[in-house]
Amino acid sequence: MDLEAIPGVGAKTAAALRDLEDPAGAIEREDVAALASASGVSEGRAARIVRSAIRDRHDDPGGFLSTDRAREIYDRALALLQERAVTAYGEKRLETFYPSTAPSRIEETRSFATRAMDRSVTEDALDALADVSPLSRPQSVTVRDRCLATADGETYAAARDAFPEMSVEVVDDARDLAELARGYSTVIALDEAFAGVDVDGDVRVEPGAIDDPTATIPERPLAFFATNRTAIRAAIDVHRAADLDPGTDLDDLDAALSRLDDDGSVVGDDELARLENAVEDLDAAVSTAESVANDRLKDAIKARDVTIEGSDLLSLVERGAGVDSLLSRELTDEYDAAVSEARDTLVDALDLPPEEADLARRAFPDDPTYPVERDDETISRLRESLVAQRDRRAAKQKRELAAELADRREATTRLVRRALELDVEYAIARFAADFDCTMPERGGRGFAIEGGRSPLLEEPYSDVEPVDYAVDGVALLSGVNSGGKTSTLDLVALVTVLAHMGLPVPAESARVPAIEELAYHAKTQGTLDAGAFESTLRDFAAIAEGSAAKLVLVDELESITEPGASARIIAGILEELASSDSCAVFVSHLAGEVREATAFDVTVDGIRALGLEDGELKVDRSPKKDHLARSTPELIVEKLAGEDDRQFYDRLLEKF
Repeated sequence: MDLEAIPGVGAKTAAALRDLEDPAGAIEREDVAALASASGVSEGRAARIVRSAIRDRHDDPGGFLSTDRAREIYDRALALLQERAVTAYGEKRLETFYPSTAPSRIEETRSFATRAMDRSVTEDALDALADVSPLSRPQSVTVRDRCLATADGETYAAARDAFPEMSVEVVDDARDLAELARGYSTVIALDEAFAGVDVDGDVRVEPGAIDDPTATIPERPLAFFATNRTAIRAAIDVHRAADLDPGTDLDDLDAALSRLDDDGSVVGDDELARLENAVEDLDAAVSTAESVANDRLKDAIKARDVTIEGSDLLSLVERGAGVDSLLSRELTDEYDAAVSEARDTLVDALDLPPEEADLARRAFPDDPTYPVERDDETISRLRESLVAQRDRRAAKQKRELAAELADRREATTRLVRRALELDVEYAIARFAADFDCTMPERGGRGFAIEGGRSPLLEEPYSDVEPVDYAVDGVALLSGVNSGGKTSTLDLVALVTVLAHMGLPVPAESARVPAIEELAYHAKTQGTLDAGAFESTLRDFAAIAEGSAAKLVLVDELESITEPGASARIIAGILEELASSDSCAVFVSHLAGEVREATAFDVTVDGIRALGLEDGELKVDRSPKKDHLARSTPELIVEKLAGEDDRQFYDRLLEKF
């Protein structure tokens, strides 16, 4: 895929995307999270890239939302969807859904939405989704306990390129290998020529190590799984709760992850834990054992009456003997017992097996001393032995676990991706359920909505009155103030936007026109000055003269200028739209005047006022066809005429 061929993707962004493992696949999957992992690409930018790629794939010219109010309706519809997503990924992924004019794109999304609506949303799955996030790259690892060794220059360069995480050393002979083995717990010789070389330490000859990165640096795959462990285990829970096909054995994957710590180390191995504890506790255990011996020997000395003949004492002094000689002569058994207890204490504290216990016992010499003293050289050798065993055991465990997990990386990536996509499906399913949605039909010049209820209103959705409304061609919509004219336009716009997004709409049934543009003009606040008035007329000229099929919704255009001029302007615009393939609804308090000024028989629909009840207006929210609705002032005058015998109100009522 030529990334720069995607509209809006320049050379710099394309270069960043190429650093991804599979940028073309991510774009094809509409994987916003994968694209956002590229350097300098935000989630919002990633969503725009995906939208551009979708338009390019479906040959979609865009431009469906041609006015600010139309875009506002889309933004509010998108917000309702995003509120029902659990993950940040779901929110951004939903931004790739947009109102399109391309039938192939609409059908593609309808298929996705239809599958989503068939899903049964479970609370357990929603709870698990809260911890699912896109997989992230781990920080680079550094390996200090192992090194690679080679005598060949080309092999050295290849190893440096393949394994920047660890040291690569140049060696000439076995003596160099032995020197490296004293500084590293493991040395991996890359040359076959070193096979059979006998040196102290853990030196392994593995000519194929460069071709087996998982075995050579198991920290790589382990770092990936450790970094993403929470998200992966949450994705496992999502698949279980939602009964999704995981494509891998979830129990085995979960068990493998349970052996991995946050830092990429292996846990759950008793022998490794013993060695780690022994290394960590060595100094403390030696000090404790030393104290045990000295305390016992001190008690023995206090409890013992020692008699030395004068000639013996003189002889000891002449020979320069000290207390050690005295201990050797008089307290040999007690010293041996104290040292034996110290040795047992050390071996028990470190939980050493027989082969390690022999070295540990030599940490306290047989020759009597007081106080009892450790042999530091022996302690050092014991430490080196334990550290080497620990590192070799850890490396072995890492290699085994890395081999098991590395084979699952692709399946795990799909597992997390599927869980994130389920969040998108769930958001659509919850939107459809919360607002009693159905999939609309597309076709014809006009729209027809039955039982439509707008979720954009401030009141609780359950309290919203359903609306039936249909228009073929152009129509004027009249009605009393606060009767629901604007909310009806909002409902028509919302249903149209959602239908062209390929999503369900909040209605019992709906049909929308297959249009190329939605032009929704909101109510103008106050009379416009000459410049703004001219600009508004230019906008309507572009709408009226364009050849594309449109749905034009206009809320009280008469407020742009004087009422008489407004009626004539609206009539002229309606005449232009009536001669095109467009559908239009103009809300106007001048519906009667506009109808008189229009050169064709324009339909006037009305939201009927049922009367005033305790000062509150009662209306039928569904517009009645071919009905010019009465105004609120007329209703108030009618109410006063019925309550008062004075003829003033009757004569005033006749003026309407």
